[in-house]
Amino acid sequence: MNYPVWQLDIFGGGFLIAFVAVVHVFVSHFAVGGGLFLVLVEMKGYREQNSAIINFTKKHTKFFLLLTMVFGGMTGVGIWFTIALLNPAATSSLIHTFVFGWAIEWVFFFCEVLSLLLYYYTFNKLSSRSHLILGWLYFIFAWLSLFVINGIIDFMLTPGTWLENRDFWAGFFNPTFWPALFFRTFMALLIAGLFGFLTSVKIKDEELRHTMVRYCGIWLLVPLLLLLGSAWWYKEALPPEQQQAIFTMMPELKRYLAGFVYASPLLILGGLVMAFFRPQAVRKPVGWFLLIIGFIYMGCFEFIREGGRRPYIIYDYMYSNTILKKDLAKYQENGVLKTARWLKNREVTPENRVAAGRELYNLLCLHCHSIGGPLNNIVPRIEPYTPEGMKGFVLSMGVANPYMPPFPGNEEDASVLADFLATTLSSNGAVKEHQYRGEEVQTASFNPEESEYILLASTTLGMALSSNPQVSGIDFSFAPPTIRAQLFRRGETPELISEEAELSYVYKEAEGEKRGDLSFSDDYFQTALETIPRSSGTFKPYVIATLTARIDGEPVAETKVKIGVSTEAGCRNCHSGDWQQDDVYGMSRQTAANILEMHDKHSKTDLSVIFQTGGTIVCSFCHGDSARGTTGGAGVLNLSAAIHGFHSAHLNKLEDGSSCNLCHTSADRGATRSFDGIHKSLELDCSNCHGSIVDHAVSLLKSELAAGKKRADVLLKRVAGLGSVAQNEIKPRKPWVMEPDCLNCHEDFEAPDSDDGFNRWTEDEKSLFHNRTGEEEVILCISCHGPPHSLYPAAHAYGLEKGGLQPLQYQKSLYPIAADRGCAVCHTVEMDEELHHTGSLADFRNRVDDD
Repeated sequence: MNYPVWQLDIFGGGFLIAFVAVVHVFVSHFAVGGGLFLVLVEMKGYREQNSAIINFTKKHTKFFLLLTMVFGGMTGVGIWFTIALLNPAATSSLIHTFVFGWAIEWVFFFCEVLSLLLYYYTFNKLSSRSHLILGWLYFIFAWLSLFVINGIIDFMLTPGTWLENRDFWAGFFNPTFWPALFFRTFMALLIAGLFGFLTSVKIKDEELRHTMVRYCGIWLLVPLLLLLGSAWWYKEALPPEQQQAIFTMMPELKRYLAGFVYASPLLILGGLVMAFFRPQAVRKPVGWFLLIIGFIYMGCFEFIREGGRRPYIIYDYMYSNTILKKDLAKYQENGVLKTARWLKNREVTPENRVAAGRELYNLLCLHCHSIGGPLNNIVPRIEPYTPEGMKGFVLSMGVANPYMPPFPGNEEDASVLADFLATTLSSNGAVKEHQYRGEEVQTASFNPEESEYILLASTTLGMALSSNPQVSGIDFSFAPPTIRAQLFRRGETPELISEEAELSYVYKEAEGEKRGDLSFSDDYFQTALETIPRSSGTFKPYVIATLTARIDGEPVAETKVKIGVSTEAGCRNCHSGDWQQDDVYGMSRQTAANILEMHDKHSKTDLSVIFQTGGTIVCSFCHGDSARGTTGGAGVLNLSAAIHGFHSAHLNKLEDGSSCNLCHTSADRGATRSFDGIHKSLELDCSNCHGSIVDHAVSLLKSELAAGKKRADVLLKRVAGLGSVAQNEIKPRKPWVMEPDCLNCHEDFEAPDSDDGFNRWTEDEKSLFHNRTGEEEVILCISCHGPPHSLYPAAHAYGLEKGGLQPLQYQKSLYPIAADRGCAVCHTVEMDEELHHTGSLADFRNRVDDD
């Protein structure tokens, strides 16, 4: 954040430091273990009075000197050069924390170099005893150098109590110091055997070659067995959260864990062949093969160790983007663009937006990711996202992906970075606004002087979400709409008409006209549509159904109902794929395939196989959905809890309402614009009733947790502390049954004192708004007020009349039926008592512009 950036692009993502570091670490471990190898081989030569072994030792020493001191020294300098450029903040922190340790290490390194040079150049010039002393001195200084470096390196992985007391020794002798020291010591001895093997196979004398190959095989076998034991000790010394991160939460580490596991038996087999089975048959290709396996072995370990620090570069102290943990809140409040030192674009304009996004990428992403490079290429990772989805991902970093640092900027920073990633580096594209301007819809006829009957109708839900399963092949649609209607004979005391009437409906959709009948039960007629209607021909954001009431076969009343339909589930915002139709709505098969691929990956299912063979995946078969009457599998979260519980971690930092709109249509974005009721006109959003995305998910998950579903506990812990309400204060609820109650805010039907209806649920289905009746327990609330999410006056984006067909039909206004003392809609006499509920005779409070 406070240093200029070295732009690497293809060679970014840690590739340069990884390449230099793994090579150097491999050679430097050889420098330690090889010192002991030289001394013991020389002692073996003296003990057996074998001059050939002594000569072999001298030749190996020359190879050892050139590789470790020359090449190893160059790569050591290379490490300092690259870390100083790639992560200067972490480098500075290590230097200042361990300045005394570095000084001691450099003294040991100087003594190591001096003793090795003396050891090589005094071969056959000193007594065996004196020469061996030089060899032992070299090994001791090399191991002490490893001792010091080990403390500093593992401090970055497990700082321990240094985080509280800043004590040098607490940081140096950190929790993983001793297991790491033993691990690296045994690794050094193993690598010494590998390099010794490489020079042994070049010996021309057959007997000596067999002897040294067998000897190197023992050097490979014994340390390897001890190494595996110390690796287990190393793992157990890690804090539980780091163990979980390494072994379960970081998918990219699986290849390195697998490499470490599979390389072990190969090395053991190589050692057995060399030491016992066929040492005489071993040749150079086998030596090089085992050396490469050893290099991979070392590399896998280093990548695993590096991964264990994530999302930090110094665990729990400095994030990988160089921001100190203690400074995170400051940056999140003020924004990176306003506080970082090395920036040109502090004020974002349309002209410099891309450049500002690039600067944010350089500061926050470049430390871990490359652009098109071989390591941590960011391009395929961001390809599925639109700018809206990318913003949600960026803001949720550290929660949904705990191995990534939390985003340190504010919402403006997130928008700028998301736009750069999703439009400059990627091509999924933004959600396009549809230009549909609506169609002329005539209200049904009604003559207040002559009409004997009045037909009131509504859907039980103001909007219905569909994944367009006929096309997409995946069905996570919730319940199709249910139409309810009540027929009244107008009079001094209006009469509810029941069995003597017949009600039917008709509407147009893609396959032509759909017709059906409504059956009478419990004071109303109703029909549940078999599927969510689809608009006919080109896109329409709603379906208009015409209802007709007949008595003795003769029509007596007619009305029209707007059925809110949304086939624009915003899954493509994060799962890629195009819209299925008109570039604005309908889930495509590509999006569905991507969703199922992720489901298979996370849940170990094989849904993609069924999908690819032409089957339709119905999510509620496994994830029970009470709205569709399915129970689901044992122990599996219901559909609402599963969808909202999983995605809340990914969308938790978006503004209330925005997180909902990313997946659902709203009054302001998308093509359907289904949320059009009076609450939207009053600038309320989903969160006012349902809570933030996290609070909403918690209420559903807590109900599933009470039912003994373990997955709920995992998802609850993931979003702990991220909601607006403490988890222990949120009341569990069952979807579609326990919903926010209107009377939470409209107490006694009066004007609300609060706009917060969250956490107070209806007790059962009878208490739901679309099932509730007035005080006389006859007239459904939805008959006069319209459906949830489209309550009158419903200011629909494509024309006010679309949201108020019945109020306009019966009273030439958009307000609820009989509002403004309009009792004459049903009653034929003046009314002076509030029979239906308190406030029935009052003027409607929230006026709208009828134009």
